Amino acid sequence: MKFALLITATPFSTQGAETALRFARAAVSNGHSIERLFFFRDGVHNASALVVTPQDENNIPAEWQQFCEAQKIDAVVCVSAALKRGITDTNTNIPIAGLGLLTDAIINADRVLTFG
Repeated sequence: MKFALLITATPFSTQGAETALRFARAAVSNGHSIERLFFFRDGVHNASALVVTPQDENNIPAEWQQFCEAQKIDAVVCVSAALKRGITDTNTNIPIAGLGLLTDAIINADRVLTFG
């Protein structure tokens, strides 16, 4: 099964981003694929290189980056949501693009899940 994940949760104030990451890992390890990760609204902070995580907490943005690189998963940050939050191409670890890529993922995936 192909999944598209829409992540709207911040990496530091709710469990949504970490739950999405755990789901993505489990899906891939069980033979499913991730069509695309789309970080939207406050979820764009998961792609920010500016996030500083205390040593005693999980560094969710770094874990997302490692997961995407290791699994060669297409991940995208919403351009308008990112710019509103001060995130640009120079301070993100994941490419920035428009909502067209979310629409494309929704069309091509078997299931779309939102984590917020």
